[in-house]
Amino acid sequence: MAITKPKYKRILLKLSGEALRGKKDFGIDHSVLTRVALQIKQVIQQEVEVAIVVGGGNFWRGTGTEAKGMDRATADYAGMLATIINALALQDSLENEGVTTRTQSAIDVQVIAEPYIRRRAIRHLEKKRAVIFAGGTGNPYMTTDTAAALRAIEIGAEVLLVAKNRVDGVYNADPIKNPQAKKFDRLTHQDALNLHLQVMDITAFSLCQENKLPIIIFDLQKQQSIKRVIFGEPIGTLVANEGEI
Repeated sequence: MAITKPKYKRILLKLSGEALRGKKDFGIDHSVLTRVALQIKQVIQQEVEVAIVVGGGNFWRGTGTEAKGMDRATADYAGMLATIINALALQDSLENEGVTTRTQSAIDVQVIAEPYIRRRAIRHLEKKRAVIFAGGTGNPYMTTDTAAALRAIEIGAEVLLVAKNRVDGVYNADPIKNPQAKKFDRLTHQDALNLHLQVMDITAFSLCQENKLPIIIFDLQKQQSIKRVIFGEPIGTLVANEGEI
């Protein structure tokens, strides 16, 4: 029997910078942005409230530059600026599709984005506007995974959707390096922590576990993947507390 209505009413979508890069080595693949914008438009039309956190790894990775000798805090602030570039690009694509969008930043860039204010963000969602959270948490040493978990909890999202670039779920090893790697369809937050999985950072997993927030990790590049996940199709990997899987 076909699923005809969304499973969730309010979601937070985490888009990695690498996912926005698509097949490119660097920067933004605008065809990916357009596909994402179209899917977000479709789910908002189904009365789903959509918030988005964007990463910046297609332009800048703080941990990589730290390894080359750059001060970690400085590197992380530069990474926050990269997330703002991605947020503005996504905002433009959404508005080109007729989706009313607001970008909120955790660092002060009021010429181009609103400051992050939780109650204002929720109000935007209630008005069926897409809300993009940029600038991570606004603090160094915190990843955009942590920002996504934190914002999802703050706005009362029912699920955290983590869209990866050509990674269709959680494996017990790197499937590119190890063809025998096993994919998990479902696992608990505690299992994810115990296995030291690299698909998200430990702080993000812990926040979701403590606040009983389920996570679905899936491949953004799959056909209509965002819409399929929101409608409850079992793609990717579900990470949830023991009684929810």
